[in-house]
Amino acid sequence: MQTDSSFTFVLFGGTGDLSMRKILPALYEAHRAGMLADSGKIVGVARHEEDRAGYIEWVNGHVKPYVSKDGLDEAVWERFLARIEYVKLDLSKAEDFVLLRDAVNKLSGTRVFYLATGPSLFVPICHALASVGLNENARIVLEKPLGYDLQSSNAINDAVGEIFAEEQIYRIDHYLGKEPVQNLLALRFGNALFEPLWRREWVESIQITIAEELGVEARGDFYDNTGALRDMVQNHLLQLLSIVAMEPPHSMDSDSVRDEKLRVLRALKPIDPRDIQRVAVRGQYHAGVIRGTAVPAYATEPGVKKDSTTETFVALKVEIENWRWAGVPFFLRTGKRLADRVAEIVVNFRPVPHSALGPTALRPGANRLVIRLQPNETIRLYCLAKQPGEGMNLASVHLDLAFDQFFRENQMEAYQRLLLDVINGRLALFVRRDEQEAAWRWVEPILNDWAAANKAPKPYAAGTWGPAAASAMLAQHGTCWLEEEN
Repeated sequence: MQTDSSFTFVLFGGTGDLSMRKILPALYEAHRAGMLADSGKIVGVARHEEDRAGYIEWVNGHVKPYVSKDGLDEAVWERFLARIEYVKLDLSKAEDFVLLRDAVNKLSGTRVFYLATGPSLFVPICHALASVGLNENARIVLEKPLGYDLQSSNAINDAVGEIFAEEQIYRIDHYLGKEPVQNLLALRFGNALFEPLWRREWVESIQITIAEELGVEARGDFYDNTGALRDMVQNHLLQLLSIVAMEPPHSMDSDSVRDEKLRVLRALKPIDPRDIQRVAVRGQYHAGVIRGTAVPAYATEPGVKKDSTTETFVALKVEIENWRWAGVPFFLRTGKRLADRVAEIVVNFRPVPHSALGPTALRPGANRLVIRLQPNETIRLYCLAKQPGEGMNLASVHLDLAFDQFFRENQMEAYQRLLLDVINGRLALFVRRDEQEAAWRWVEPILNDWAAANKAPKPYAAGTWGPAAASAMLAQHGTCWLEEEN
């Protein structure tokens, strides 16, 4: 995946949390692995009263802690720092963008502008870049959240689309860059084993979970105006669902993949307002204990309103109205302050139609595929096998694809893969505008119903798996969340 040409990577929000924790460490890892062209440059952009030396000192102090100790080589690190330039920029000053233009014009290669800022700054930055001609022959990366609802999302996309063509816009969702998600495509479309089973006749249900142990941390102001449905479901969870449920694409080029994802999003069964209470659970964490440490309630977090009705947990039953998936329930779940940090996709296959081997072979979940995205990246196929000894006693066993064991070299974190894709002009793992619109259009009736009802979310204690109603929703379909089976 080495870049075959030079590049200039301009990082707006160059001193922000995302830049320090994810973007610059990912670029360093790509540099360390020899995946960046030698002439490629990184330009940090921020309001801080710094010169280049001051910015390098900032990067040394704030980025190094997020670089893996095994990967930190001081000589390599110094060569990485030599790539970095800095431009102090105040968005309200047009002359500062002239300085940025002059700095960028001295550098060669493909121009990438990464907006690691709040979405309210996307349009002003794009207009300012266009005012000095920096939108030509460039790529722009937009971080989530892109808007608050369909109307605001369209407003941002309309404004950015007047300045950059769609093929220049990279809407990033880092979950699409995770190795197991890529391997899900490989398993389905590269092997004859799974594709015949990947349909309603053989799949009983599918679960997609993104659970976090952390609370809102220092993001209380932002999160209290956003909530879990906007923050996680509208983008991450629906993108994962579309990858799981998509039809085989004609090829792996960007539009072939994204066309198939779009068809899934457009086939999502609209949720009738009369059914929302039955198929959508919203919760908010109260005080509790996580790994032996007491943690506060959401309503007492800094920046959160005391009477907040913002949800920190969502569980949904989703259906896809197409030939392949009709009648198969997809259960989506995400939340903060849950019992564990885990992101996984669970495909539950139907039991055999008749068992000559006793009731174990008819047990739900006896055959399943579990794709674990975090904290460890694995794919496990569960099946039944005879236990040693007398009699035909069956036990659950699994085949394990642990990526760090099978592929010891060239392991890449999601941001590293996606940043290389931006530099190399590969759009397949980025969200197209029509995908985003379809996701917002499906989510919005739920948002509107919750806003109109103005009811408090269901409480759950921090350190648990969320409100009991989320488990009851699955019980109505004769199943349960994966961790409830253990």
